[in-house]
Amino acid sequence: MRGVLGGVVWLLFASLTAWYLGYLFAVLVPKETITTSIANLQDIGKKPVLRAPVPKRQKCDHWSPCSPGNYAYRILSGGGKQKLAKICFEDELKEKGNVGSGINIAIVNYHSGEMMTFIKNAPKGSLLLMATQDDGSTRLKNDAKKLIEELGSKEIWNMKFRSSWAFIAAKGFRLPDNIQKEKINHSDKKKNRYGDWPAEIQIEGCIPGNLI
Repeated sequence: MRGVLGGVVWLLFASLTAWYLGYLFAVLVPKETITTSIANLQDIGKKPVLRAPVPKRQKCDHWSPCSPGNYAYRILSGGGKQKLAKICFEDELKEKGNVGSGINIAIVNYHSGEMMTFIKNAPKGSLLLMATQDDGSTRLKNDAKKLIEELGSKEIWNMKFRSSWAFIAAKGFRLPDNIQKEKINHSDKKKNRYGDWPAEIQIEGCIPGNLI
């Protein structure tokens, strides 16, 4: 009988001791430490998650930077009435309030008036970047087409109603043969992305800075 009673007393003493030690542990050890320890135990055995570094933004949103001494350009035609044409050269962007229906032209370090005057008055050594918005063909006269053709365009005579078109040209010097210079996309109601308008198109590249 004494043996049974002694066992009960010992079990009660051990339980009280364990409870008291648990109480002291909870009081003395910060909650954050316990939470962190549990989280670390849960992470044991998990495979590490590898995350790719956030890519650095390049000029004119290129995927890769241009080589030193080269200039970045990107020309995006408009798409419908909501997607505005964008012309970017060395991160200088022409868009929004500066874009109108027709053919939009940007001349690097040069500004002028109407399109033909704009092109004719561009000094030698200029880059001309062009993109359509909405429709660039309806008011495009043959004299203007010939002028753009003389700059190297191979598609200007093929432009139709609401064609998407992007073009880059040089005046007074020659651009390298291996860069994107021109692209066109015609309106086709069966394939159009924006109802009566085709999808916007884009050309981009890097221009060496020692061409002149």
